Amino acid sequence: MEIRDYGIRAREASRHLALMNTEEKNRALEAAAESVLKDTSAILSANAKDYEAAEKKGMSAGLLDRLRLDEKRIAAMADGIRSVAKLPDPVGEVLSRDERPNGLMITKVRVPIGVIGIIYEARPNVTTDSFALCFKSGNAVVLRGGSDALFSDTAIAEAIRKGLSGCGFSSEVLQFIQDTTHESARELMHMNGIIDCLIPRGSAGLIRTVVRESTVPVIETGSGNCHIYVDESADIGMAVSIVVNAKTQRLGVCNACESLVVNKKIEKEFLPRLAMAMKEHQVEVRADSEALSVIPDFNTASENDWGTEYLDRIISLKTVSSLDEAIAHINRYNTGHSETIVTSNSENAERFLKEVDAACVYVNASTRFTDGGEFGFGAEIGISTQKLHARGPMGLKELTSYKYEIRGNGQVRP
Repeated sequence: MEIRDYGIRAREASRHLALMNTEEKNRALEAAAESVLKDTSAILSANAKDYEAAEKKGMSAGLLDRLRLDEKRIAAMADGIRSVAKLPDPVGEVLSRDERPNGLMITKVRVPIGVIGIIYEARPNVTTDSFALCFKSGNAVVLRGGSDALFSDTAIAEAIRKGLSGCGFSSEVLQFIQDTTHESARELMHMNGIIDCLIPRGSAGLIRTVVRESTVPVIETGSGNCHIYVDESADIGMAVSIVVNAKTQRLGVCNACESLVVNKKIEKEFLPRLAMAMKEHQVEVRADSEALSVIPDFNTASENDWGTEYLDRIISLKTVSSLDEAIAHINRYNTGHSETIVTSNSENAERFLKEVDAACVYVNASTRFTDGGEFGFGAEIGISTQKLHARGPMGLKELTSYKYEIRGNGQVRP
C-alpha cells in the first residue's frame, strides 16, 4: 500500500469516528485494551527481536530501557488505554455561548482535529498511548514508528486493530506504517490536506527534521534538557533526594534531570552529599571549575555540556552566585520542558515560577512528574515545548480544536 493510502483510509475513518458517542468509544477502547493483554506473548516475542538487535547495535542503556517490554509494562499499557476510556469525553463540550443583539446565538464547541500523524522512535508505549488518546478525542491516527521497535510496534498495532474489529468497530481508525525508510517519513510530512496535524516523538534530530521539512502543521515535542536549581536556602536532604530521583529513576526519558545548578553559598555542604549519591548510582558529574575545587573527583564540563540531553548516567553541574544568575543560565540552555527549584524561600520560589521560561516549572519536586498520567490525563501524546495551541503534557483536550455553531431565525447583515 502506498504511504498516501494510509492517510486516505484514516481520513475516511475519521468522519465516522467523529460521530461516535462516548459509550461507543469507551467500549471500543476496552476491547482494544483486552486484546493487547491477550496478545502479551506475541508482543513480548516481537519485542525480544527488537531488543536483541538494539543490544547488538550498541543502543544506550537509557534507550534500551525505553524499548524493553515485560508483562508488567504491557499490563500498564492496557491500563493506560482503560484509564483514557474513563476520562470525560472532550468532544462536544460547549466552551462558550453568546447571544448577539441581533438574536444570533453563537456557540463555541470542542471538536476533533481529524487525522493525526505520529512519527516516533524506539518507544512501543507510544503506540497504545497515541491510539487511545486520538480515538477518545475522535481522531483517526497514522503511526509511523522507527526501525528499532518495528516488530514491537507492529504487534501492538495488530492487537489493537484486532480488538476493534472483534467488537464491531472499524480498525481503519488506526493506520500503522511498517515502512521505516526516510522516504516514508518524508511523504507523511507532506500529506497536508489529508493529515491535519503531525506530532514527532523521539530524538532532537528527528524533531528538528520534522519541524523543518513538514508542510503539515506540527506540534513540537521537544527534547528535555531539564534543570534542577539548588537554592542557598534548600533543604540539603530534600535536594539530594530530588536530584537522585529526577536523574536516575529512568534515564532515557525526556523529563529526567540532565543539568544541575547549585548556589555557591551551599556548595561545601551540598556537593559532598551529591557526590556520594551520584557515585552510588554510577552517574558521572561534569562540573565547572568552582565545583571541581570542592570535589576534584568530578569531571570537567565543556560549554557543550550545559545544553546536552544525555539520556545516560551523566549530569552537568554549574555553580552560580545568585538566583538571577541561575534563572539566566537555565533560560539560556533549557529546551522549554521542565525546570525545578529546591528552596525554602517562598519569594525565590515565586520568582522562579514566574521567570523561568518552560512548559512545566516546579518548586521542591522532581521533574519526573511531567507526564500525562501524573497530571491526571490518563496518558499523553507527548510533551509540547512550543507555545501555540498546546504546551506541556498533551492529553485529550489538546487533541481537539473547536468550531462555532451559529443559530439564527432569518437574520441578514445590513
